[in-house]
Amino acid sequence: MADKPQSGEIFGVPYNFERPSIKRLLSSYWRPGEGMLVEKPFGIGYTLNLANWRSWIVLGVAGALFWQQRGGDDEGGIETDEDDPVEVIVD
Repeated sequence: MADKPQSGEIFGVPYNFERPSIKRLLSSYWRPGEGMLVEKPFGIGYTLNLANWRSWIVLGVAGALFWQQRGGDDEGGIETDEDDPVEVIVD
């Protein structure tokens, strides 16, 4: 029986299912000489390179959108109580 490869590419998307080590995990998320996306240390696809400043902007925007969605920003000015009954008029 032939051994299946533990890492490679399928349709241009990298994969790596080798046993992860702490050194490999840390070194894959911090690569100063590379772009914003780097190959994942374990699994399928790409991840953010935290040594690149663009990755921090992406994380900041994602965090701000998450905070806004969770209700951290009440800019609407209209206070509604969702427990009150709603009156619907049908002609």
